[in-house]
Amino acid sequence: MATFTWNVSQTDYEVSNGFITTAHWQCNAVDGEYQTSTYSTCSWANGTPTIPYADVTMQEILDWCWASGVDKDATEASLAQQIELLKNPVTATGTPWTTA
Repeated sequence: MATFTWNVSQTDYEVSNGFITTAHWQCNAVDGEYQTSTYSTCSWANGTPTIPYADVTMQEILDWCWASGVDKDATEASLAQQIELLKNPVTATGTPWTTA
């Protein structure tokens, strides 16, 4: 079973008031030797999340992302499916005239 780790690697914020306008997030999935990840952003109107940059935690930003349309369960399910395909591939590449 995969283990999922969510992270916010960067935020964009208004210098004038310190309110975050964009979060750059990733979700990493690991299952033994197999791993995959996804990266995206989530944005808000200036001042919409009401905790300024200096006072916000990563968990609060992730909660904002999930409340703003980032589907946590669907993201994790997609990554789990990607790991299953790494474990049990259904396609391959190569050329039949060369030997492995």
